[in-house]
Amino acid sequence: MVKQLLVFIAFVVVFSVQSQEVLVFTKTAGFRHESIEVGVEAIKKLGFENNFEVQHTEDATVFSKERLENIRVVIFLNTTGDILNEAQQQQFEQFIKNGGGFVGIHSAADTEYDWEWYNKLVGAYFLSHPDQSNAELIKTNVSHISTKHLPDVWHRFDEWYNYKSMNQDVQVLLLLDENTYQGGENGDYHPIAWYHEFDGGKAFYSGGGHTKESYADADFLQHLLGGILHCMNK
Repeated sequence: MVKQLLVFIAFVVVFSVQSQEVLVFTKTAGFRHESIEVGVEAIKKLGFENNFEVQHTEDATVFSKERLENIRVVIFLNTTGDILNEAQQQQFEQFIKNGGGFVGIHSAADTEYDWEWYNKLVGAYFLSHPDQSNAELIKTNVSHISTKHLPDVWHRFDEWYNYKSMNQDVQVLLLLDENTYQGGENGDYHPIAWYHEFDGGKAFYSGGGHTKESYADADFLQHLLGGILHCMNK
């Protein structure tokens, strides 16, 4: 009986560890950000510090039923362009429908322009951006795990995207104040971070993360961690 109990406990522990796996996907078919490598390392460090395992790949064949089986959250970190074929897209859709989580960072919005489902999942498509600059971000959700640590007005330097094809069903976390920088094209309502439930799963997107320095910014990393944990259902 004791032996059987130990085997059961071991199974539970293994299952628990496997169920906390996060996949960071960084394939690019367009512009490639110099910050990708430091971003991957920063997310791995977040995983180590917060008890979840991080896998990293640029191999799109990971989008299969078998290889996604133990993944809880897929992170598109500065992906660009057409990165998944039709079969891989179907597997990713099924992953979300099965309750999986998605985190999009920065140019995840500059990805898969011909895939309407993905547009709704990520929440918007990239339209344009001005030169990198300082700007002010207004916190619109004071209790969400990804923003509750932030000041009401968050001053940051980054590359600020303008968006098109925005999903109106997302829950906005941060608004970009276009009065505080040059080149904004979305007007008074310029979401820059959001979350929502979609097609059976959870999704979170943050428009920050172009620069290498973003991944050494404690507030930004806590923001990303909150998005990851949210999509893990924590």
